[in-house]
Amino acid sequence: MYACIHAPDGSEQKGADLIDVAKSFSPLIEIVDRNTIVLPIDALRRYIGPPHQIASEIARRAAERKITGNIGIAHTIETAILAARNLSGVTIIPKGAESKYIGEFRIETLPIDAETYSVLDRWGIRTLADFSALPDDEVAERLGPAAIRLQQYSRGIADRPLKPAPLGAEYEERFELEHEVSLIEPLLFILGRLLNALCDRLRSRSLATTELHLRFDLANRSAHDRTLQFPFATRDSKMMLKLLQLDLEAHPPAGAVVAVMVSLTPVKSRVLQNGLYTPLAPEPEKLELTLAKIRSLAGEENVGSPQLLNTHRPGAWKMRSGAMVAPAAASVPCSRGGGQRIGFRYFSPPARARVELDNGVPRRVFAKRISGDVIQAAGPWRTSGDWWTNESWDRDDWDVALSDGGIYRLVVERRMDAWFVEGAYD
Repeated sequence: MYACIHAPDGSEQKGADLIDVAKSFSPLIEIVDRNTIVLPIDALRRYIGPPHQIASEIARRAAERKITGNIGIAHTIETAILAARNLSGVTIIPKGAESKYIGEFRIETLPIDAETYSVLDRWGIRTLADFSALPDDEVAERLGPAAIRLQQYSRGIADRPLKPAPLGAEYEERFELEHEVSLIEPLLFILGRLLNALCDRLRSRSLATTELHLRFDLANRSAHDRTLQFPFATRDSKMMLKLLQLDLEAHPPAGAVVAVMVSLTPVKSRVLQNGLYTPLAPEPEKLELTLAKIRSLAGEENVGSPQLLNTHRPGAWKMRSGAMVAPAAASVPCSRGGGQRIGFRYFSPPARARVELDNGVPRRVFAKRISGDVIQAAGPWRTSGDWWTNESWDRDDWDVALSDGGIYRLVVERRMDAWFVEGAYD
């Protein structure tokens, strides 16, 4: 038999309380919706008693949580749901008497689509008893096989297995220390133990993690919190422990530790498919460890991937730490003539230059390892911006072909009245 608990006043908090009440009787529950929970009660007869005593105990625990609603008990799940949603109080339906209890329900109480409901309404079918009385063959011929299932609902004989909600798992471990610990080495021993337990839990459910949160409760009643984000899903406890060690060496706690808490954010495991002729890339775990060691030496602000800024300022970018995400491939339209494209190589930093002008046009360029007469010049292209700040920029760009055979981009910073060779065209 099955018991269905239906609480019409279904706020989010009430829905969570309703789940707690149902789980106090059985770990296997089906969450039909936020207001409706179904659980098996056959095993409860040995401990509580007959169905009416089970219903009384469920109602008592629901009242303790200030939940008001209906309880329906029947031999099939759908009948219990119909009783709980449509009959107030506690309803216990004996086997074989389903039609007596649910026959007068309106046809709208079934999970029926609009087209089928419209057909039944034109036929004058108003209740479940009317629908259950129709011949099966004619219903299937006119409404399809799905209507036969609805007819079984209306007769109270639609049997199906319970669809239990997945059991929740806590990916958090806490350890209380007997004595205060100030050194990192003993803390790493405890962290390794906690990480092994958490990763085993992830592995048993075919999950991984992309975020680790560490919290130290300190003797001075403060807390030391650190969060590590991984650029890939992993459950390698040794790699996480090494990353924690490097992070704690760079950011040690400001006091003795009395308790340790580690939590992981579960995600789906990554799936890798290597190509037959594709060279193998470095293992992500080893690459992340290498980057972590480089960050500890060079500083976190100096390690990462370059990110362009949302500005027209030429060459504006910043270093972004964390996951290195490859930019999406941009579709570049082909030129009409199928002509070749040339690339541009930036000089970092730009080479300071001395430029001779003729009526405002560059005629001769002198820079480190670059010099010659200007054979052809195009420009200027004037750009400026950020005039509202103290770091405004104002410049002219020229593309010039020199007598040494190279094609270069000249830049004059008008605010500084200085010329630079920004790069060369390949």
